Amino acid sequence: MDKDWEDRVAAAWATFDDYPEERAHEFRAVIDALVAELPEGSPLGPFEQACAWDSTGHSDKAAPLYREALARGLGGYKGRRAKIQLSSSLRNIGEAEEGVKLLTPELDAPPDELDDAVRAMLALCLSSLGRDREGLSLVLGALAPHLPRYQRSMANYARALVDPQD
Repeated sequence: MDKDWEDRVAAAWATFDDYPEERAHEFRAVIDALVAELPEGSPLGPFEQACAWDSTGHSDKAAPLYREALARGLGGYKGRRAKIQLSSSLRNIGEAEEGVKLLTPELDAPPDELDDAVRAMLALCLSSLGRDREGLSLVLGALAPHLPRYQRSMANYARALVDPQD
């Protein structure tokens, strides 16, 4: 879609906090109106609608829309966001295993600013499945490069949580 549409979507999201919970339907209507401008079959429509449902506390309604956006070919940065957000929704509705399956391949994706979010959400999904050591390993591994000191030690501790021989 064109930059004007993207700018208007960003402007709508900038007003999200202006909608208290009892007016969440009004925010979703704003997003729906913008989505109505998209060409038929655009993956951006279900993605933005999923984000709106998700952000207003309805993971159950968001998950199928994220799936639809990905099935329609949503890729790149927004595709990666959709996978992270879908995994969060899946975890919230008791389907954390599917979230793990969705995010695990993202660990090998080309690096970008969403890498830590992938690891954080994957860690939460793993924790929901009782796999806390694996989740903690991911979180410590993501945190280590941001520390002013102890980077190597934290990275080693993270690896040791899942591979004690390391």
